[in-house]
Amino acid sequence: MTQWATSALRVATDPAGADWALFVGLTGVVLTLFLTLARLSQSAVRDDVDPPGRLATVSTEESDASPAGPDDADETMPNADGTTPDTNGATAVDDVELADSAAPFDAERLDGSSGTARETATAEADDEAGDLSAGALLINVVFTQGLFGGLLLLAAWYTEIPAWAFGLTAEPLSTGLPAVLVGAALGVGLYVVNELGAAGADSMGVEYDERLRSMLAPDTAAGWVVLFVLVLPIIAGVEEFVFRAAVIGATTAGFGTSPWALAVVSSLAFALGHGAQGKLGIVVTGGLGFVLASAFIVTGSFLVVFVAHYLVNALEFAVHELLGIDWAGSN
Repeated sequence: MTQWATSALRVATDPAGADWALFVGLTGVVLTLFLTLARLSQSAVRDDVDPPGRLATVSTEESDASPAGPDDADETMPNADGTTPDTNGATAVDDVELADSAAPFDAERLDGSSGTARETATAEADDEAGDLSAGALLINVVFTQGLFGGLLLLAAWYTEIPAWAFGLTAEPLSTGLPAVLVGAALGVGLYVVNELGAAGADSMGVEYDERLRSMLAPDTAAGWVVLFVLVLPIIAGVEEFVFRAAVIGATTAGFGTSPWALAVVSSLAFALGHGAQGKLGIVVTGGLGFVLASAFIVTGSFLVVFVAHYLVNALEFAVHELLGIDWAGSN
């Protein structure tokens, strides 16, 4: 126990034994890269902004078009046969005939088959996202997460940060079976709370964006094995190592900083790193991050939060995507 009565984290008795300042600085760099990449990757999942190009041009042309003014109306009153005279007395085809000869995009909109330009833009964005296979997305996740985790592990080795600073000791609640059991109970509990919260938000008309999870869902049995055995452990391991072990554990150990203050900072960063899940997803993820941070502080165990994090993700994939069950009753 340390100076914080509710914390199992330790403070280095010889802070000069490792280069704490360099490691914390490198942690800040990795965290910044992590959040920057997460921000850039949102465009591959979300369609909050209409894509540029042809659709944007069509929308602009439609917005520029305005009803004829009073003077124009006087000059273009239709004849009895449906034609419209021009200023010289000649007749012109009416609007219906012009619409029939319009571009296919406009014709589809007239017969109601394609909806609004916004809906069409959304559909095309989803089609573009669908062009990336689940396997390609999983490979990308493994590579990027592995890169961040590897860089920080290399930094920990170079700066000689002890393992106990990351919540890894020989104590049973740190790396033994009790830690696994506590992590499992926490993970299942967080999953249930998350499901109930999503169902409650859905009943109030607040949508929880689950497109990223759907995009990552494999199409084959082998893909599911890779997801559960390789991808999800890497995601849970790297994110817990960065946001909990490094930001909270190592910083507390090296500088004696309040771990609860660091838990707030870590949770905010963790929430921003999941912006692809929408505004509600950011709030939910921030709350989840704070609970995991609290568990890390109280137990002083990396294994506890790793197991809990893994189970939350694994249960969501297994229940919703693999089994197709929506037990909480959300639509």
